[in-house]
Amino acid sequence: MSSVARQLPDFQFDLSGGQLALDLANTISWRGSPQRRKDHLQSYSDLVAFARQAGVLAPRQAAELRSYAQQHPAEARKALRTALALREAAYRVFLAIAQKKAVAARDLNVINDCALEALRHRRLVPANGAYRWEWRTDGRTPLERVAWASAQAAAQLLTSEDLRTVRFCEAPDCRWLFLDHSRNRSRRWCDMKVCGNRQKARRHYRRTHE
Repeated sequence: MSSVARQLPDFQFDLSGGQLALDLANTISWRGSPQRRKDHLQSYSDLVAFARQAGVLAPRQAAELRSYAQQHPAEARKALRTALALREAAYRVFLAIAQKKAVAARDLNVINDCALEALRHRRLVPANGAYRWEWRTDGRTPLERVAWASAQAAAQLLTSEDLRTVRFCEAPDCRWLFLDHSRNRSRRWCDMKVCGNRQKARRHYRRTHE
């Protein structure tokens, strides 16, 4: 499949992670099931669709990135590889944290390197009497912009109080990540209506057939 173009409508991503880095990590469905596992970032266009739905890109910015990617397919493939490497590193880092296990230094380095690279492409600009961060384009379209934003989100989460609320879905075939902001921090599923109900049905089946 091309790393740039798609003919089908954009996939609708589930953004239940509660944070950009976790939502990126969750772009693989059924991580715990080799038979059902599905990667929803098969092309650079998929990555743009994710970023648009996650609020990283405005519609015009998404269109510009897609157009540039179509004209520069080699750059698009490289940018997609960067984003996928970041996704997998972020997934392993936050899953380890959720499971209270040690984080692999190589995975943390992937996030660190990408976040530092992102800083090289940002600048402070005046905005309505205050200041805001803006991406520096230097006259070109940076296809790595989605990875940069996601890496910065991962770094922000790693250094925030929210880090202690990172959880993983207890459905063995899911294992998605999310922030648990429930009252007593007892959320077990990425989505009660999906994985939660499925696990309840499985337990009921086992009880009635034993």
